[in-house]
Amino acid sequence: MEPVAVVIVLALVQYIAFGMLVAWARGKYGVKAPAVTGHETFDRYFRVHQNTLELLVAFVPAIWLFGMYVDPTWAALLGLVFFVARMLYLRGYVADPGRPGPRRLHVSAGRALADASWSYSDALGWEERGAAEGLRTLLLDQ
Repeated sequence: MEPVAVVIVLALVQYIAFGMLVAWARGKYGVKAPAVTGHETFDRYFRVHQNTLELLVAFVPAIWLFGMYVDPTWAALLGLVFFVARMLYLRGYVADPGRPGPRRLHVSAGRALADASWSYSDALGWEERGAAEGLRTLLLDQ
């Protein structure tokens, strides 16, 4: 599980770095706190930072559980895909939010992770029992 913990720490450091970019953009473009809109480029940095927070809420427990119950190496590798995709998303969205390239890559990476998780739940027989029952069995009947 150490590789998973390292990837989670990387993701959290990335989130902090994105916050520092928001602070930099706030100063550069003259957006005074507590305002969360102003200059268009500031708005892009702010949106990337908030979107990253929204995803971390699901990412951290998902990668941890995947690492515990499936495979920690694969969990760490898939987590690195998430990390790199977030970097590409930042770069692409701040440069041109109308260009879907980096955002499409990020959505594709997220879809691949979701599909892998769904396949694993099928292998456990959750489809027949239902996801809630399968999760209860996985977590409580060890």
